[in-house]
Amino acid sequence: MRIIVDRDRCVGHGICESIVPEVFEVLDEGYVHIHEDAIADADEAALTDAVNGCPSAALSIEP
Repeated sequence: MRIIVDRDRCVGHGICESIVPEVFEVLDEGYVHIHEDAIADADEAALTDAVNGCPSAALSIEP
């Protein structure tokens, strides 16, 4: 699984970070950073919730 961030859409709401903080980190620059190495250990349902919960629709999942 891979998570893609559209930096043109991401405005740093931080909802994803609040759901799965080990994977998502909102940077000072105002967009989210994905900790790729943590994805495999994260709960898949929580990752899906984080992606679907993005109010800017800036996140997507690739298998």
